[in-house]
Amino acid sequence: MAKKAVLVGCNYPDSKAELRGCVNDVNRVHKTLIDRYGFDKSDITILIDTDSSLMQPTGENIKRALNKLVEESESGDVLFFHYSGHGFRLPAEADADDNTGYDECIVPCDMNLITDDDFREIVDKVPDGVILTLISDSCHSGGLINNAKEQIGESSLQRDNVPSIETKGGGLGVRVRSYLTEKIHGALKNRGIDFSIFGHTLHSHRRYHHTRDLDEYYQQVRYVGDGDVRSRSLPVSTLIDILKQKTGNDDLDVGIIRPTLFDMFGRDSSSKVKKFVKILLQSVHRDHSDGDGSVPHLGRSSSLAQKFIEHKLDESEDANEYFKPALEMPVSNCGEAYAGTVGGSTAYKDRGVLVSGCQTDETSADANLSGDKAEAYGAMSNALQMVLAENKGPITNYELVMELRKVLKKQGFSQRPGLYCADHNVNATFIC
Repeated sequence: MAKKAVLVGCNYPDSKAELRGCVNDVNRVHKTLIDRYGFDKSDITILIDTDSSLMQPTGENIKRALNKLVEESESGDVLFFHYSGHGFRLPAEADADDNTGYDECIVPCDMNLITDDDFREIVDKVPDGVILTLISDSCHSGGLINNAKEQIGESSLQRDNVPSIETKGGGLGVRVRSYLTEKIHGALKNRGIDFSIFGHTLHSHRRYHHTRDLDEYYQQVRYVGDGDVRSRSLPVSTLIDILKQKTGNDDLDVGIIRPTLFDMFGRDSSSKVKKFVKILLQSVHRDHSDGDGSVPHLGRSSSLAQKFIEHKLDESEDANEYFKPALEMPVSNCGEAYAGTVGGSTAYKDRGVLVSGCQTDETSADANLSGDKAEAYGAMSNALQMVLAENKGPITNYELVMELRKVLKKQGFSQRPGLYCADHNVNATFIC
């Protein structure tokens, strides 16, 4: 039986996204795996962005390391993944009346977002007889594996804003049930936040009109205590500023995040990004053809995104080669390209166990209570060390998450870790 792990820490040094405790988290988890769980140092892959001599935690490198971890495993192996860094809620590039929610993501050091759909694809490759345990100490990490069954948590209450897909005539139509405004309103109200502070009524509330307000809300870590505590939620505005700097495109806006990521990373971009671009291409083709309308399209999709694609078609010397990674993506219906889309549950056969740092609508804290960067940590990762230290023997996944919640609450943090796995893994031993 082999025990193998991938540990990722992103501090984003010298950037607008800078955090302090993520690499420290990785170092502590690395020691725990060796000292407590018997992992061999040679079987632990570390990706951090504070040491250029080590593999950098780019989107491509993280996915390559995870796929290698899974593809080289055999029945009986123990697999583990720990991520400390920013989380992100990637909004749909759609008009306000067509909202379908968000994709939960982690944020690699190069901003090549890895979505909940990407994690679903990785978990689905795990062989029989193998369990992959994932810990994500990041914001919005509840539901980071798309369609995983929620065993402990409240995130399922925040993921109802999903489009219903239906076939109309010979083509595909999308009928979107837009619950987003109500869900955000409810989430804020439950936390004692007066919705009027955003300067909108419920009926006039629109997604991209309040992006800055939500950015500000998710930067406010609800913590009772002293010390420097910051959010591990990457603001949309910060991502856009970083992408502008990387691309030199000052016109970049929320409506073209996915096409921009495809333009930057191509084949190495998220599957969800490539699917979105493929559907956009089909939409552009439909709008400029005399066909029967059977080509799927995105309804009232962002005109900015479509214009971006049209511009790339015009300027590319070999458009077929440029768009090849997107065109090769299998897409059964255009709903697969929408943010927040949830398909049929595969929870009964899941071989992945996710311990999330918080719920989908919550933030995870990056804490530096002493003021010494060497002592900074992720609140959940630190709680993990405390729980394991207090429980010398085996602890189940369920017991672990419940204890994490108790420790964080006692310390003054409001974030609530979650457990996502198949029923038979709820009371299985954590890691091994």
